[in-house]
Amino acid sequence: MSQDRNLSLQLFIVLSRASQWVNAHADRHIRKQNLNRTEFGVLELLYHRGRQPLQQIGDKILMTSGNITYVVDKLVQKEFVVRVGDPSDRRVWYAEITQKGTDFIEAVFPEHTEVIEAAVSGLTPEEQEIAAGLLKKLGRSAQESFKAK
Repeated sequence: MSQDRNLSLQLFIVLSRASQWVNAHADRHIRKQNLNRTEFGVLELLYHRGRQPLQQIGDKILMTSGNITYVVDKLVQKEFVVRVGDPSDRRVWYAEITQKGTDFIEAVFPEHTEVIEAAVSGLTPEEQEIAAGLLKKLGRSAQESFKAK
């Protein structure tokens, strides 16, 4: 096997393991809030970006649209989200965060941020900035080459 191929495979493994462990920290904190990662992601999206069409939420948090319907249903049951119809197009429905959902995120998000900071604290702030830039570059390249094939 060539040296380049070995490096590519090594990067893939290291990146996957690092992601898995950072996500483990985040998931543990999210589970303590009686949510799963997807529910938390939808709630956080709605808090930071406002009302979103149900059809577009999946793309923004990397989930299939069928799963989004289920997740939004669960958040509606918890009174964190409401569905709002578009008066100009009856086919379009939006998810919107409620005051209860806003209060929840505002109470939980600072601690969640601390959990993430602790999970990535193995790198200095400067190293985190470099890593974020490199990973963004890698992600864009992988996305473009995927679309091209």
